[in-house]
Amino acid sequence: MTRRPRLLTTAAAGVTAALLLTGCGGNDDDTKANDKIAGADTTPTTPTPSTPTQSTPADRPKIDLPSDLMYTFDWPKTGDPDKDAVLSDSEQSIKAVDLAIVNQNALDDAYRFYYEGEAAAQTQQFIEAYVKAHARTTGSYRYYNPVVNVSGGSTASLVYCEDQGKAYDLYLKTKKADKTPVTKNSYVLYSSQLKKNDKGVWAVEKLMSQRGSAKCQP
Repeated sequence: MTRRPRLLTTAAAGVTAALLLTGCGGNDDDTKANDKIAGADTTPTTPTPSTPTQSTPADRPKIDLPSDLMYTFDWPKTGDPDKDAVLSDSEQSIKAVDLAIVNQNALDDAYRFYYEGEAAAQTQQFIEAYVKAHARTTGSYRYYNPVVNVSGGSTASLVYCEDQGKAYDLYLKTKKADKTPVTKNSYVLYSSQLKKNDKGVWAVEKLMSQRGSAKCQP
């Protein structure tokens, strides 16, 4: 997973090969992941104005983020309860990582609710890089072109795009944002593998990415 802003390109180098969560701007010479993205050639669900059904277990963590962090999820309802739950939980998992960064806590409970195994370990490393740099993200993210598949009612895959063009690093000491120009690498293709756990949550077990993917360009 490599959701990395320019600030953390070096700091998170050991994490980015398999973990891409957030990123800001991006330079054209950024290294792209060579991993094949499962499901990337599948035709995405046709978007509609509606939003995915929200699954809400009683113990689901509350995610309150600063007003300068904004998200647009162009993820339509599919009409399939399991697929819609995957989309809903994935939306929360993305926000939960940003909450951990805001809290400067690499063991924040919210993201650990949505990530397990390999993905949880890599996400922790990613957040630690932000904590070490005394930085967090700011700006707006857009997510689009989701392709979701569910197998056997307990495993799923989700491929989607992220537009990081208006998201930046914010240094906590100076309160200044590092505003980078929009390039082709501001658009990232993600592929996640999820499993429905004993809490009924679609937890992310693996997450891979390809920065600058042609499938996500505007």
